[in-house]
Amino acid sequence: MFEELVAILCDQLPLNPDSITMESRIKDDLGADSLDVLQLLMTLEEEKGVTIPDDVLPTLKTVGDIVGYIESQQ
Repeated sequence: MFEELVAILCDQLPLNPDSITMESRIKDDLGADSLDVLQLLMTLEEEKGVTIPDDVLPTLKTVGDIVGYIESQQ
């Protein structure tokens, strides 16, 4: 799942995949804005067939948070 998330992030943002770790903060470290985050989560919902409730969104701050949540839903 981590590699898939890195690929999606690199498609949406001008990032070097080697710079992304599980501890990378989506907004602070990777430079994503709110629209980028929503687009990322919508892509994940579509590709992984999961639903990310609005109350969970604020808890998904790092790459690891997103990976953990998606893996827990599959």
